[in-house]
Amino acid sequence: MKYTLAKWWKSEEDKIRCQLCPKVCLIPEKAFGACGIRQNLNGNLYSLAYSHPVALQIDPIEKKPLYKFLPGTKTFSLGTNGCNLNCIFCQNFHISQQKYTPSQLEENYTPEEVVTLALKHKCSSIAFTYNEPLIWGEYIIDIGKLAKRKGLSTVLVSNAYINQKPAEEIFEYIDAANFDMKGFSEEFYTNMTGGHLKPVLNTIKYFYSLGKHLELTNLIIPNKNDSKEMINDYLSWVRQELDKSISLHFSAFHPDYKYLNSNPTPAKSLYSIEKTAKEKGFSNIFLGNINLTF
Repeated sequence: MKYTLAKWWKSEEDKIRCQLCPKVCLIPEKAFGACGIRQNLNGNLYSLAYSHPVALQIDPIEKKPLYKFLPGTKTFSLGTNGCNLNCIFCQNFHISQQKYTPSQLEENYTPEEVVTLALKHKCSSIAFTYNEPLIWGEYIIDIGKLAKRKGLSTVLVSNAYINQKPAEEIFEYIDAANFDMKGFSEEFYTNMTGGHLKPVLNTIKYFYSLGKHLELTNLIIPNKNDSKEMINDYLSWVRQELDKSISLHFSAFHPDYKYLNSNPTPAKSLYSIEKTAKEKGFSNIFLGNINLTF
């Protein structure tokens, strides 16, 4: 089995220090980073996800969700296994929290084949989505280069948990992004995702500074990230650091994976958040998964 050499790492004695994301994993021989797809083999770091998507789908762009970027078009979506966060409420845990099986590594889609498939199905863009795409940034870059030559746009759906240098290299080939704001507090990130809030905010601000299309999604979990104080703090941050025209998506939670302690998000909670945001001057508010609520 041929694996692809990864970027963004350095050797530290007999281990490898991955520098892709804020976890900066120190990886012994044959071990994986926290993401589950970057492995130390014979003193080199490899990306098992490169050319090995486990999910391929043609989606409406609005499903990403992106409501203000190429509306009404189709996007060719792909995702792999793995994630660099460990959200106990993950809605896609069946791929994000799984490592590759030998049979999955036998399935191969080169960047050229991905672009060819997108064109064949008359998609206007390619979407890196489903799990956490930034952990397979090498694959994104190579697909993105080819997509640009063929007139295809590129879309990123991400948790924004990445270091600055890799972000600079990857975002060069991204036209639009929807970043997932898990919850606007360090406590929430630490307890519910295994990550930290500040790197996420830094990534979002950096992407916004590039002048590319940006939308944000917040999964609302009852009694965890739905307090008026947290929502107000989030909206104030967006207004101060970004702008009030940003499309904000608020989606309903349903119990899944390791977190079953909260009920599905009541529709009235989302409508209340929408009302608050509009009162603060936000003009593009979208609510998701309302049909899952009680």
